[in-house]
Amino acid sequence: MSQNENMAKMKVRLRKVQIIMIRLWRELPLRRYLGHLFLLSLMGLGAWAAQAGFSSTPARTEVAASTAETTPSALDNPDTEIKVLDLLPFSGGSYTVSQVERITEVHTIFPSRPRLSVITYEVKAGDSLFGIADKFGLKPETVLWGNFEVLEDNPHSIDPEDILNISPIDGILHIWSAGESLSGVAEFFNATVQDVIDWPGNSISPDVDLEDTEIEPGTMIVIPGGSREYVSWTAPRIPRTNPSVASILGPGACGSIYDGPIGYGTFIWPTPLHYLSGYDYSPATNHYAIDIAGDIGHTIWASDAGVVVYAGWHNGGYGNVIVLDHGNGWQTLYAHLSVVNVWCGAGVFQGTVIGAMGSTGRSTGAHLHFEMRHDQYGRVNPWLYLP
Repeated sequence: MSQNENMAKMKVRLRKVQIIMIRLWRELPLRRYLGHLFLLSLMGLGAWAAQAGFSSTPARTEVAASTAETTPSALDNPDTEIKVLDLLPFSGGSYTVSQVERITEVHTIFPSRPRLSVITYEVKAGDSLFGIADKFGLKPETVLWGNFEVLEDNPHSIDPEDILNISPIDGILHIWSAGESLSGVAEFFNATVQDVIDWPGNSISPDVDLEDTEIEPGTMIVIPGGSREYVSWTAPRIPRTNPSVASILGPGACGSIYDGPIGYGTFIWPTPLHYLSGYDYSPATNHYAIDIAGDIGHTIWASDAGVVVYAGWHNGGYGNVIVLDHGNGWQTLYAHLSVVNVWCGAGVFQGTVIGAMGSTGRSTGAHLHFEMRHDQYGRVNPWLYLP
């Protein structure tokens, strides 16, 4: 049976369906609903006809088939480069090749460029050395080393409205003095001369005289990767046999020879809370203590039994301080207190209330600065000894 005959039969069937629907339309009262049914039926028959392959353009299909048989395929030639294009199906079996379109970019990405110059930053309430360093992608010690005149190597010395120098890269910021040589400066800061010359922000000529370097005094030089020793600012060892060695620290110093309880060599938490609020133990930033979280007025306990060898104000930024000598090589220090409840020479036992948490001295918020030191081990990490 030819395709034309099939089309003719299909038309006859559609005509019969139309006649039946017209009769129902005239005889039934619900014409409005039957009208919808009629339209749906026509749509269904149209879909069925399309699936059966009754195309309205048979000639185009036949021509395309014959052309495919007579035209040599590109696959027959192994040297032919095959390009795959998107094909969009078109009703009736023919296809249209789509164009390759460029997608519009709504955002322009600019390449990031490293900062070359030293900038300044004004400290805000709640800032910390670690937070400021993280904000500029630097190590905390870089910020500390670059601001000795302000911080004096004391990470607790940050105060709101302080103006800090922010280096463009980790290392040392050095203010050039008359008579210095580039080779001597690089050696002192554990860096190489070439690194200093190569840093473009320094604007130093490659043929500079390394021994008789002509750089304007007061010029700030970046020493990439440089480092130096810290100036010690922590409290010295204050023995119960000679606590007067701490007289230079402030009015909290004690001046007699004391005797009293000996510690157990084991320690308890001196605070109700057992997590940090700020700085961790970090020799890299000259911070040999942990800053324990809490609120102003929280109870402070003696971490072990001992004798009070310092009780009162500390001029070095600690605020109100208590130092306990435990008589077995150990000492503990409690700083930034709001209240000191003990006095010089007092004997205390493990768990005795000695003060209250505060934010005195160079402090940006309530916490306990807690240090532990031993005659043999030096200033140790409290995390290793607290339960």
